[in-house]
Amino acid sequence: MRKQTIQYTSPLDALVAVAKRLSLYEKQQKIDSEEFFNQYNQGLLSDDALFIEWANDYRNYLVLHQELAQRLNYAA
Repeated sequence: MRKQTIQYTSPLDALVAVAKRLSLYEKQQKIDSEEFFNQYNQGLLSDDALFIEWANDYRNYLVLHQELAQRLNYAA
């Protein structure tokens, strides 16, 4: 599988894009991302390519969310 690199103009744009992908995974698999990630980290799910991508997207989401929260706290 060939990977693409996408660059966003802001962390907010990146967060929105990742959140949209997470929403698609959740609808497809019928489980929310937080619960999926907990199960995945506990080794309860396979290392299927879809799950690896979903876990990576969720990790990116957490990092971006934290970064934006910190920026907003500094701006307040």
